Amino acid sequence: MACIHDERKAADQANQAVVRKQIEHVPDAVDVPAMPAANGTDDTADQKHWDMSRRQLPIILALGTTQTLAWASSYYLPALLADPMAHDLGISTNWIFGAFSASLVISALLGPRIGRQIDLFGGRQVLSVSNLTIAAGLVLLGFSQSVPVMAFAWFVLGIGMAMGLYDAAFAALGRIYGTEARRPITGITLMAGFASTVGWPLTAWGLAHIGWRDTCFAWAAANMLIGLPLNFFVLPAIKGAKQAAATAEKPHVPLDRTMILLAFVFAAVWTVTGAMAVHFPRILEATGASHIEAIAAGALIGPAQVAARILEASVLSRFHPLWSTRLACLTHPIGAAVVAVLGAPAATAFALLHGSGNGILTIARGTLPLSVFGPKDFGYRLGIIGAPARMAQAISPLAFGLLIDLMGAKVLMVSSALSLSALAALSLIRAEKRPD
Repeated sequence: MACIHDERKAADQANQAVVRKQIEHVPDAVDVPAMPAANGTDDTADQKHWDMSRRQLPIILALGTTQTLAWASSYYLPALLADPMAHDLGISTNWIFGAFSASLVISALLGPRIGRQIDLFGGRQVLSVSNLTIAAGLVLLGFSQSVPVMAFAWFVLGIGMAMGLYDAAFAALGRIYGTEARRPITGITLMAGFASTVGWPLTAWGLAHIGWRDTCFAWAAANMLIGLPLNFFVLPAIKGAKQAAATAEKPHVPLDRTMILLAFVFAAVWTVTGAMAVHFPRILEATGASHIEAIAAGALIGPAQVAARILEASVLSRFHPLWSTRLACLTHPIGAAVVAVLGAPAATAFALLHGSGNGILTIARGTLPLSVFGPKDFGYRLGIIGAPARMAQAISPLAFGLLIDLMGAKVLMVSSALSLSALAALSLIRAEKRPD
């Protein structure tokens, strides 16, 4: 009997050692799930899952709010501000969109460095500084009286977007929760999916009542009074981060086959996303839809994104993110095929299919690399993988604008080919997490 008892004790110790090894990748992180008891029941597991969700909720709500604010006050501004800005400055709107595209390129170039800082210190400082930087860029934009000042303002906003949009938020959650970050990543994208729904009406109200310059100042104030306190006081500090950073070496993240495939996947799908965000109504009109029908269909993209993210949080979360990402790559080509067969009457179906796929792809940008590579150097990896996608997103509106002039509605063949090429690349990636 003593021998059996000793064997059981040794087995328990071995199991605990395995669990400890699994959470070593998040040194001194907060909210790491507690080690399960050797004889834990299903009720105990359910209670621990509930406790984890309850601890995550304040951070999800805070980051969801600050992400909504960050997107509304930076990425979604040119859609409404470009015309009045260009009129005041006496220039073409192409200058505004050109400066905006350059800001996205800057954001892409800074992505790996920002991710590395979050890996070392956590997201609290980086995301807090992003609010200060976005606010500074908006103030400069509000005061701009010439093209150089306007361009410099977008340069500052590009830095702020590198530090404050999804990739930085995903990296912060990976630093806090490690492999348990999938649920909070889904949670913040579920909230921030309403960024355009909230941001565009507020910006439009500002344009109508206080002008575009004061609207910029108002968004700057919101970043200072809402975004900064939430990021700084709700996000936890990472214990021992300074000491770990002092002895940390530059990460060795090889650009292997899987990294290259993932970078290609997100560059391809984000090319489609960037193009559709700007040209969706125009493409539908090329299929024969009226302007009102095209706008009405486009308005369904946001709700479809949110619905798909709810599906991801409830049903698809049971599966590896690779499967939901593959499914998301199919929805745009299916919608395009429906439009090609049925024409304008299928505009609503196309909007719903495209929006649902885009909603899941946004989550996959964080959850898929996390599941494949694990949380070690997650922010740095995310910056490297996301850099081509951000550059593609910057270029795609202009490229697709030229293609629409040449091809009309047949441009959906190009966007569908990009989505299917991403699906083909995903088929070459295995669903198991790789140890580094």
